[in-house]
Amino acid sequence: MARQQGAQLHPVMIAAVVIAAVVLLLAVVAADAAPSYPRPPKAQGPKSKPRPPPMKVKCKESHKLYPYCSGEKMECPATCPRSCYVDCDTCKPCATCQGACGDPRFIGGDGNVFYFHGRRDADFCVVSDRDLHINAHFIGKRGADGMSRDFTWIQAIAVLFDGHRLYVGARKTAAWDDDVDRLDLVLNGEPVLLPEEADATWTSSVVPALSVTRTKAANGVVVVLDGRFKVRANAVPITEEESAVHRYGVRADDCLAHLDLSFKFDELTGDVHGVVGQTYRSDYINKFDVKASMPTLGGEQDFATSGLFAADCAVARFGHGRRNDDGATALPVAE
Repeated sequence: MARQQGAQLHPVMIAAVVIAAVVLLLAVVAADAAPSYPRPPKAQGPKSKPRPPPMKVKCKESHKLYPYCSGEKMECPATCPRSCYVDCDTCKPCATCQGACGDPRFIGGDGNVFYFHGRRDADFCVVSDRDLHINAHFIGKRGADGMSRDFTWIQAIAVLFDGHRLYVGARKTAAWDDDVDRLDLVLNGEPVLLPEEADATWTSSVVPALSVTRTKAANGVVVVLDGRFKVRANAVPITEEESAVHRYGVRADDCLAHLDLSFKFDELTGDVHGVVGQTYRSDYINKFDVKASMPTLGGEQDFATSGLFAADCAVARFGHGRRNDDGATALPVAE
């Protein structure tokens, strides 16, 4: 009986297999007969602009002093590809922003990095000493949602010394072009005019020890007061890439041009103060948390000034104890 049932089921199974094969064949034929359409291209975002190549720089000092370094061109480091200079002593390229750069990041006299955000549209004393005072003007953007502070950058500095006032600033700019100079320099109310070519140098007739040299054809200078200080300044923008990553919200009418700065001081007293000036004191103690990703200096009320050329921050030292040739105590530069 079981053999008979098995023999009866066998034709049924064969029929099922045949039907399945016919259905599959019909599906293949239908697919071949259907009109073919090209696949839509994969969605692609806007192509990012290629990054400019690193800037090349060389030692600017005398070949006699640095025969193995002078004239040799070197590429800027990846951390600062468009804003650097050559340290002739070590014969290596260094980022210009070793003093202050970006959303103000400072490197103190002790070599440690810290941040001072200040406040947008305000002025703060960066260095204040008996014979030298440097203020910085901060520009900025309102911080992204959830942030308790603004984004800020240094747009200009004012250097006060020996009764003189020097201004170095980046002009407000919509579309940035590395080949168009956006730096302004003014000494005692008179513009400092330099040919737009690398190594062009201007020497003051009023202050013979003061010189300004272009480190590149546009947007880079080094200001030197012999025996006193050296300030390197590069005007740079906030790029679209930086804005997107950090949510700066840069608009088409303002690329937030600002300064990357490097300071070198040859003559400071032990009483020097200011945001970065205090780090040059022999008794300075670094109280920042070394493990913090963004060690930040507070107390902006101690460094705020009433104007870019005002030496009136709470920690001001400018003119204190300084004397003229006639023995009278000298006063800070008047506003």
